[in-house]
Amino acid sequence: MANLINLLKNIGKKRNLFQGCFALLTNLHISNFIKGTIYTGKTKSLCVPGLNCYSCPGAAFSCPIGSFQALVGSSKFNFAYYVTGLMLFFGTLFGRLICGFMCPFGFFQDLLYKIPTKKFSTRKFTFLKYLKYLILIFVVWLFGIFLTDELGGASPYFCQYLCPQGILEGGIPLSIANKSIRAALGNLFKLKFAILTLITLLSIFFYRPFCKYLCPLGAFYAITNKFSFYKYHVDDSCISCGKCKRVCKMDVDMSKNQNALECIRCGDCLRACPTSAISTSISKNKIDEGVSYE
Repeated sequence: MANLINLLKNIGKKRNLFQGCFALLTNLHISNFIKGTIYTGKTKSLCVPGLNCYSCPGAAFSCPIGSFQALVGSSKFNFAYYVTGLMLFFGTLFGRLICGFMCPFGFFQDLLYKIPTKKFSTRKFTFLKYLKYLILIFVVWLFGIFLTDELGGASPYFCQYLCPQGILEGGIPLSIANKSIRAALGNLFKLKFAILTLITLLSIFFYRPFCKYLCPLGAFYAITNKFSFYKYHVDDSCISCGKCKRVCKMDVDMSKNQNALECIRCGDCLRACPTSAISTSISKNKIDEGVSYE
């Protein structure tokens, strides 16, 4: 059992490496960054679990949020069913572990937070976490259903006006490599660039502000934390020392709420616990089965 716990802790220590590899795997078409073109092959009909822009030159797959909102109000709503089912599948398996390990924009924010400077707590801003649920319900879902054109198509409102990942992965690289795109840049680009700049600056001082307050995909996976297969558990050896709460940058007290919607399963609390009271669904199942790893 101890060996399995140590394995999970070591994976957590190398989380940034895993994030970087996953981001690379979902953006395989590196040469497109030089060409200034977008890959439009067969795999673009598939979605990755995390927030990865369709318009990224290197993207081999689609973003689930972009795919869903583009078709949610159209006659091709069956595709939106497919995307929703896929997100439910990912969420049921992993919950917000996806946010912690499989989201390129989460990785981007994690790297920014590593810049040496004074860091600030976000505990006083907990009330802002509900914004992402409002964005999910209204901007992604309801706008896509009711604000459609005569053909039943909807603009991807979140991608078009709010998502900083789109301009980071798509707008900026394409405008650098492609003259015609650069010449067509206007006020929308300036708006999105301003949002990205703000998120970038905040991410240096506050941990993952976009994930905490604005990401609709994070809101969706947060709901699945309640019933996902992969969870954290706290057993009776917990001494209520408060270390898990102090190390959690997502402002979760694991000793009181193992199914917290904001928990991204990063493993910080798992490593900080002095009594190894925190386990995962994988290690807990092994305990229940009576399997020894000594």
